[in-house]
Amino acid sequence: MKNLIVVNILTVTFSFISNDARAADSLVAWWNFDQDVQKTVLDRAGQIEDVIEGTFTPVGGVVGRALRFDGYTTCINREAEKAPKLTNEFTLEAWVAQGAYPWNWCPIICQNQEQKAGYYFALGPRGEVSLQLAVNGQWHICTSGDFDVPMGKWIHVAGTYESTRGLSVYVNGQKVQTTEVKGALQFAFDSELKIGANYEKVKPSNIHREHGTKPWWFSLDGIVDEIKIYDRALTDQEVLTAYAGQKPTAAPELPPRLMPSGPNGPGRFGAYYCKLEYYPEWDNLWAVDADPDVLVRFDTTAARMVFWRGSRFSPAWVSEKGQWMADQSVEAWDHGINDAEGCFEHMQDYRCRYSHVRVIESHDARAVVHWRYALTSSSNNLWREDEKTGRGCWVDEYYYIYPDAMAVRKPTWKTGTLGRPRQFQESLPFTHPGQLQSDVINRDFAWVGNLEGQNQMLSFVKDPKASKKKFPDNLTIQMYNFKAQNKPFIIFEPGNRMNYVNDRRLGPRGLDVPGACNHWPVGQMLCDGRTVQAADRPTHFLGFPISSPPVHEKDGRSWWNGLYGMTDMTIDELTVVARSWARAPELKLKSQGFSSQGYDRSERAYQLTCENSDGAMILECEFTASEDSPIYNIPVVIKNWGYSDAELEIDGQKIKQGKNFRQGHRDMVETSNLIVWIKLQSTKPATIVLRPSE
Repeated sequence: MKNLIVVNILTVTFSFISNDARAADSLVAWWNFDQDVQKTVLDRAGQIEDVIEGTFTPVGGVVGRALRFDGYTTCINREAEKAPKLTNEFTLEAWVAQGAYPWNWCPIICQNQEQKAGYYFALGPRGEVSLQLAVNGQWHICTSGDFDVPMGKWIHVAGTYESTRGLSVYVNGQKVQTTEVKGALQFAFDSELKIGANYEKVKPSNIHREHGTKPWWFSLDGIVDEIKIYDRALTDQEVLTAYAGQKPTAAPELPPRLMPSGPNGPGRFGAYYCKLEYYPEWDNLWAVDADPDVLVRFDTTAARMVFWRGSRFSPAWVSEKGQWMADQSVEAWDHGINDAEGCFEHMQDYRCRYSHVRVIESHDARAVVHWRYALTSSSNNLWREDEKTGRGCWVDEYYYIYPDAMAVRKPTWKTGTLGRPRQFQESLPFTHPGQLQSDVINRDFAWVGNLEGQNQMLSFVKDPKASKKKFPDNLTIQMYNFKAQNKPFIIFEPGNRMNYVNDRRLGPRGLDVPGACNHWPVGQMLCDGRTVQAADRPTHFLGFPISSPPVHEKDGRSWWNGLYGMTDMTIDELTVVARSWARAPELKLKSQGFSSQGYDRSERAYQLTCENSDGAMILECEFTASEDSPIYNIPVVIKNWGYSDAELEIDGQKIKQGKNFRQGHRDMVETSNLIVWIKLQSTKPATIVLRPSE
């Protein structure tokens, strides 16, 4: 019996060695990336150095070293006359570890002329592998099933063509698909051989609008190793041997892709310039120095506010669990035959050519951040660009951010440059790669309410039409039900029209699905809408309800206001906040030397001016709070106060500067404005006194 076992082992071993030796004899190209890769890579079989375009990173491979492609620019090229001259049979083989699926079909290796001649061995946007080639004047395709080539792990793929049988594709040594065809191959000997990228710009797959998408460059996104070309069709056993003979011992070196939101936990309140790093290949696309992004931190909560290039600087609120909630920019589009370019919005500004962010003010009492952008299309055209001036519709958004993790959003534009149709906001949670909707939100996904305290929950249900919920009128409050302590909310001004207020349909997989669209955030394709195929990239989803807030006009500018934030309050507690902003208590001056400009919702602050040319005097005022007009923290801006700090009394009691009383200055050209923030919740009148510090 022992002798029989030894004979069997020797037979199998000899078979593997024999297969290896026979395969090696037919090897005509072999890129193993084991040498010091800089600007070229060696084909060991052909002893030819091939040029590498774009950005790449040498990393550990299945055996020895491998090459990590950046997903955007990496490509290996060989001149047509130096490519292997194949005949009527061949095999293509490689190891791949994908960081994300390609935006559309992308070759591992190819030498083709469109779909007329040559071969194309490629990975697809739904985890497929495909061998495609021209036989008898027709293009034939052999493609695996969806997600046969999973992400994040080493996978062996191969494709063969045999003139008497046809095409076959293999995954990890197993044949997964065949296409029967007999005949002579038509090669594209005049075309370059390419590894990792297409010959031309290509549109992403699964797009929403052809006219809203432009072709663009992309490459494989992940690691490639041991690419081989044989001048005959390997047998099933030989493909299995090739796979079994090089099984990797280490996981692929794919950096994590968690969208950056700064340090975890609370931090000193303020807006900070910084450089938020995502992963090396994506970061390398940006020709920026040390401070392109802005992070707002709070000392009372782990929530934060992020202005990052990956969202085109559209601010996102991030929970203590790293869940992101963003919002749409001002958006415009044309109808009918005039709709030639799709959406005009910040999402289409992939390179942030027009979008930028800056800190106007940052101190203990508040931070003010300015986000400026142009409404642009995927064709890089501006909305309603004036032929004579070359100027289109530009939007300036100001965010007045306070220590209680609340911020007023004020988008403003030159009156007459926007027009209609238009949309001002669309609540958009993000998912990280690998994250599902169920990781972010609950089935009861959002509260909506009004200033009278009436509210209702929006839910995912099997049949929304069967829902008998009644929704209150005059809705101005929404709060998303994140799976976190801190939940994002928006409060709109009275006169708001909240649309799409209804339950949403729950699919067969529930919320255990990726987000809806992945052209934004992070994506660099020229596309105004792409449906997600897998949880391989950051996504946005949901979007509802969508509000049309009242628009104000004055001095040639138009704007609207919304109070945003992240909170652990209930919807009833948030209603008190909404009343304090929409129905702010009246301020009554009790001292001389000051004038009041009233409450400014766009800053969530009372506006006063010190009339004394020498600066600060003692200020006394009363806030006439009530149940209908409550106090929920008091920001006050005192123009021309001067450079001295202030001391505070509330109803005769001195309040020390600290978490309950914060102050800061905004220095102007000839004076300084004082900003104070007072932590106070009350439905009764309160009197405050501010006097210059000695």
